[in-house]
Amino acid sequence: MQMTIENLDFNIAYSETTGHFPNHTARPVIGISGNLGDRGCELAEGYYRSVEVAGGIPVVIPVTDNRPLLLSLLDRIDGLLLSGGGDINPLLLGEDPCPALGSVTPERDRMELLLARLAFDRQIPILGICRGMQVLTAALGGRIHQDLATAMPGAPLLKHSQQMARGAASHRVTAEADSIVAQLLGTEFCVNSFHHQGVADAGPLLRVTARAADGVAEAVESNEMKSVVGVQWHPECFLLENDKTMMPLFRYFVEEAEKYRQVCEVHRQVLTLDSHCDTPMLFDRGYSPDRRDPRALVDLHKMTEGRLDAVVMAAYLPQGGRSGLELAAATERTDRILASVRQAVRQCHGLSLALTPKALFQAKTIGKKSVLLGIENGYAIGRDLSNIERYRYEGVVYMTLCHNGDNDICDSAVRSQREHGGLSDFGRSVVAEMNRTGMMVDLSHASEETFYDVLSLSCQPVICSHSSSRALCNHPRNLSDDQLRSLAARGGVAQATFYHGFLREEGEATVCDVVRHIMHMVEVAGIDHVGIGSDFDGDGGVLGLSSAAEMTRLTRMLMAEGLAVKHLRKLWGGNFIRVMSQVQFAGSVKNNTMNDF
Repeated sequence: MQMTIENLDFNIAYSETTGHFPNHTARPVIGISGNLGDRGCELAEGYYRSVEVAGGIPVVIPVTDNRPLLLSLLDRIDGLLLSGGGDINPLLLGEDPCPALGSVTPERDRMELLLARLAFDRQIPILGICRGMQVLTAALGGRIHQDLATAMPGAPLLKHSQQMARGAASHRVTAEADSIVAQLLGTEFCVNSFHHQGVADAGPLLRVTARAADGVAEAVESNEMKSVVGVQWHPECFLLENDKTMMPLFRYFVEEAEKYRQVCEVHRQVLTLDSHCDTPMLFDRGYSPDRRDPRALVDLHKMTEGRLDAVVMAAYLPQGGRSGLELAAATERTDRILASVRQAVRQCHGLSLALTPKALFQAKTIGKKSVLLGIENGYAIGRDLSNIERYRYEGVVYMTLCHNGDNDICDSAVRSQREHGGLSDFGRSVVAEMNRTGMMVDLSHASEETFYDVLSLSCQPVICSHSSSRALCNHPRNLSDDQLRSLAARGGVAQATFYHGFLREEGEATVCDVVRHIMHMVEVAGIDHVGIGSDFDGDGGVLGLSSAAEMTRLTRMLMAEGLAVKHLRKLWGGNFIRVMSQVQFAGSVKNNTMNDF
């Protein structure tokens, strides 16, 4: 074969590549939605070139209605870029088409609307461009204009579909000073424009952060501090003209994707456990963990999206009367709640009931999520100590000694009459029996007097399954710095919670407040004595951390505080599991094997 310049160039490139395999997985993978053209999937060059120059690995997502494939894809990408293209079919958004509607591709619309929502639920960074911004808005509950001229009659509109070169700017936009686009591009900058549809209402999850002079929305961003940005112009066209003006936008997007990749790697390595949720309260209202339930903050889908491996579902009992009949009814109710949790787990293929630390790690290895059993309020046992051994045998890993209001065991932190001055004599027997049987003592909800009585009495470390820092929010349910230090000195662990009233005394609490409490508790008690207990479905949940689906958001912010994988492993369950292991090992009652699980 005659050697040509083309062959020579190829052979040189081939020889230079052979035997050298750089670690491409260290770069974030960006999925770019493909357009649907006459020949099938297609994508303009600017999209993947801009991602590549920004440091990402671009992969094209073809139009498909294969939902399992989309879910698998979302587990493999670190960022989602929704590209431009034709109009969105208004029928999919509950509207009839207006006369000025252009060509539509319903199959692409259906896929991208689903893809955008699923990526958003998983905290995957998203960049929507032109049509992509409109898809993002519609997927998250906003509304779009089918045609700007039709929707805004009489308005002095700019020309939003330029005829000049695609890489040339045609008009100015003004961005909100606190927006991401303003931080990247300035509060006023020039853009190109090729659209006749637009955002009418950003909806509950997004906010408009930039507009053209005629009021047309030019950018939207998350109002929950998520890495989600949509722009109405086409920033990818500029790079092809050797204009790097828009590259800060792509670099930001790829950097956010890299942070997400790192977070996912942490969750792959670390067993993540939430020590307290009240989801069983929903079981008698038709809740099933294998269905996406808008009422619930914890279900299998949200645990999967938030990469949460395990959760303690607590059988919660409000404090009631203490007559013999009322106590018997409380025990019967506890039995029903625990039975309903076991049945729900048995019927959900993706869940397993974990009775021991070993079972937690085994479930993670095979890709299952774990549920552990807890009891919130020792009111459940009545005055019968044998119930402790029975519940321990059935798999209950901890019991919260009280809830709001005193019971026969101890005084509570709130609604207390200081009936016992801490632990009652019966309460002392309860703690001793919990130590004997291998059930963890939980001191969330307990008064300070009860707290210190238990620390002096218990021969095993104890937990506070969902309490935060009183130094940062002066609430009696929170732990003082002295309590945190005393708990740590006895080997226990305090699980920071997400209830807004325990995070801030004034204003709306956010994920930033959760991080602030965790870091303070770590500073006071040490990294070996702090964990995470959300109180989801029991009024826990704040902006940016509103369900189990958003747990990776917390990991990301803790990493930004300088915590390494070894620290996150402890916070995300390691410390709780250490106490659980120690208490169970010392206990004389071993779990029911529950072979049907």
